[in-house]
Amino acid sequence: MAVPKRKMSRGNTRHRRARWKAATAPLAPITVDGATRLVPQRLAKAYERGSLRPEG
Repeated sequence: MAVPKRKMSRGNTRHRRARWKAATAPLAPITVDGATRLVPQRLAKAYERGSLRPEG
């Protein structure tokens, strides 16, 4: 595990944390029971197979 050699200042820590952003998952349109839904692209095939059911 990486260990810092020096303590990072509070300002540097907060600046680094503020810049990090999680990206939203790309959505893909699928049609289930005649209704079109937007679901995460990596789960689209599972929804089409019927392994997963869309909410709502």
